[in-house]
Amino acid sequence: MSTQRGAMNLMKAQRLIRVCVIGAVGAVLAACAPSAPPTQSNAAGSSPSDTLTVATTTDVVNLNPLLGNSRTDDWVTDLMYPRLLTVSANGSKEPYLATKWGYSADGKTGFFDLRNDFTWSDGQKLTATDVAYTINTIKTQNPKGNVVSGFMSNLGKATAVSPTRVELQLNKPDSIVVPEIGFWMTVVPEHIFSKQAKIDDFANASDWVSAGPYRLSSIAKGQSYTLDRVEPYPMAPNGKPTLAKVVFKVYPDVNTEILALKKGDVDVIANALPPAQVKDLKATSGISVAEVPGLGFTHMTYNMKRKPMDNVLVRQALAHAVDYNSIRAVAVQGQAVTANNSPITDSLKEFADPTLKEYTFDPQKSKALLAQAGVSNLKLTMIYSLQDPVISAWSSMVKDSAAQAGITIDLKGMDRNTYLAKTVAGDYDIYAGSFAIMDEPVSNMALQYLPDGAINYSQVNDPQLTSLIEQAQSTIDKGKQKSLVQQAAGYVNKNMIDNIMYVQNLNVAYSSKWDGFITKPSELLSIIDPASLANIHQK
Repeated sequence: MSTQRGAMNLMKAQRLIRVCVIGAVGAVLAACAPSAPPTQSNAAGSSPSDTLTVATTTDVVNLNPLLGNSRTDDWVTDLMYPRLLTVSANGSKEPYLATKWGYSADGKTGFFDLRNDFTWSDGQKLTATDVAYTINTIKTQNPKGNVVSGFMSNLGKATAVSPTRVELQLNKPDSIVVPEIGFWMTVVPEHIFSKQAKIDDFANASDWVSAGPYRLSSIAKGQSYTLDRVEPYPMAPNGKPTLAKVVFKVYPDVNTEILALKKGDVDVIANALPPAQVKDLKATSGISVAEVPGLGFTHMTYNMKRKPMDNVLVRQALAHAVDYNSIRAVAVQGQAVTANNSPITDSLKEFADPTLKEYTFDPQKSKALLAQAGVSNLKLTMIYSLQDPVISAWSSMVKDSAAQAGITIDLKGMDRNTYLAKTVAGDYDIYAGSFAIMDEPVSNMALQYLPDGAINYSQVNDPQLTSLIEQAQSTIDKGKQKSLVQQAAGYVNKNMIDNIMYVQNLNVAYSSKWDGFITKPSELLSIIDPASLANIHQK
């Protein structure tokens, strides 16, 4: 798990930042994390064939999906509240609740055509009225922490024109609105949620109504969340999800999760594995590891509001001072591929530009560029989160390779809250971080590179780049949009506005006794996507 222009909100940006807790960091965090759940007599290794136990390292923050802001929030509520669209392994949008979507010929009306076979667990039909209500509530109330409101700056209102069709009135053509609302928004039942005058005040803490494969039935805060099967669910075999129950158990860190999986106390680890653990788990009897395609990327950005990073030659010099191959081989254990220093990576095959190439690691060229820029004795500070173990692992490699080019980098690893505060304040020379899902090229670049973009960590304000992105946003012509996106990505690459270093394919582990998982890209969907958990079974 963004927004656009003035409407982009920081909560969306923070939700995209992928944070893992492993190794030594796990020991530090354990004091403030939930204690490990007690071992149950019905351990996963001997659990009923219709119960799946899933490990997670975070508690649920909000059960109201219009407010949720933790990974576990998403995993639990996604099993109850459907999205309009899902996403394929190559980053393209696919049907879920919606069967068709798009725009009118003039681009001023968006639409979703819906399935007619979804029903809420209390017996009421899910219709276009629920979808229109959800969209309009987000638009008018802007619920705290909601990630969708930022896509709505050009949305007037949504209208249910029939039980299976929703139309979106736009103030002007905007290619972002339909796909991003479709993917990021979960649909809630109007007949339940509309009883609340202010959606921010609705905790949705009991009496849940679901249109997904499962419905939350009980909570042990800090310990577990239990969901029961819902029938009918049209995306399950014969309308009946294969599992009777899904139980999420909360553990302090990923190391404790791995021990629980090996002992048979859980069936699946929901969060991605640290790269260093993958090889061991692949060799462990009774455990399988699934590769989850990455839809995000890891990057370093150079603060262009600070001298001398406002000089393109200096930014290019910094790019040539990074040993990308060694970072991917050592710190990411070979589980990553080049991003070709482009914000539109090969994961988004429809838009990626195959002609863009990664900067070579060349300290001598870096020195020459610095000399050409009239810069010597360059000393910079790089911030990163200690809770991201992979970046922590390669930060010293960046420092060492930069030193070969005569550049001194002072590493500042810090706790997540301090890191986020410094990020918001622009208090850094170099920012190192990663994004979990960058699913729509135009939306992504609007977030990253427009002057008031919520994740514009390079602090760029470039009229030429802004024009390319805004043109791409305002057209619904796919051919024209692709050309503009590729021009913008090439501009970012050439001018080193953002050093996109690699795309990491993630790995998740599960008990080998289970079969039938459907793998979706990103940690948000992974193998615990609703369609996956509605179809799995024991071998």
